[in-house]
Amino acid sequence: MEVLIVILGLLFGSFLNVCIARLPRHESIARPRSRCPRCGAAIAAWDNIPVLSYLLLRGRCRACRKPISWRYPAVEIILPLLWLLCWAWFGLTIHGIGMAVLCFLLLGLAVMDAETMRLPDAFTLPGIVLGIVYSGAICGKWARCAALSLGWAASFAGLILAIAGIYWLLRRRSGMGLGDAKLMAMIAAWLGPSQGVLVLFLGVVAAAIYGLALSVSRRKMEGSVALPFGAFLCVAGIYTLFVGQRIIYWYLGFFH
Repeated sequence: MEVLIVILGLLFGSFLNVCIARLPRHESIARPRSRCPRCGAAIAAWDNIPVLSYLLLRGRCRACRKPISWRYPAVEIILPLLWLLCWAWFGLTIHGIGMAVLCFLLLGLAVMDAETMRLPDAFTLPGIVLGIVYSGAICGKWARCAALSLGWAASFAGLILAIAGIYWLLRRRSGMGLGDAKLMAMIAAWLGPSQGVLVLFLGVVAAAIYGLALSVSRRKMEGSVALPFGAFLCVAGIYTLFVGQRIIYWYLGFFH
């Protein structure tokens, strides 16, 4: 089973790289075939084997010999590792399959936001729908749980938009965007309110620490630095889907 999960993870990781490269630029993920972003040369099938081709080519395009981004093998390795964790944590269950799908979505969105500061609707909107369907599927009362999932998705999206509006009124510039609201709606649809709050808290803390470290590392800061807040939410979401419930129980234990 582990070998099958790794193979599927590598294949879907390669597909995820295509989504990451094209969706933020509103390009088709079907056509044209994979090409070198530097010289435009078409990539042969034997040069498109996940991880292995990168190693054999020594991280360079066969045509122009320019470096290939390390992001490609990194995504192809991280996704199967996350899927192995899903299988170990949750087993081959609806819960485990659902969390594997969520890992796929969050990993892709994290990298997209980190590279382009964009969170494409092609991932967030289907992700919200899938989260609502998943929440209904793991519950005894499908319609009720799906409706609750939809409600929590709308609530968290509204919360992000409210925070963004307050920030704009105070600073007269945008902070979080509509993409962050859709992302948080997706996370809440999958994980529910308590873990959604934990994701938002961890994402804010991680972004604040990173922003502070970035400010300290630069002696002269010229204006504000835009941070890919969605990427921090995605990483927090991946962390929370594995251990979030334990953290919540630990925290609630202080009040007993």
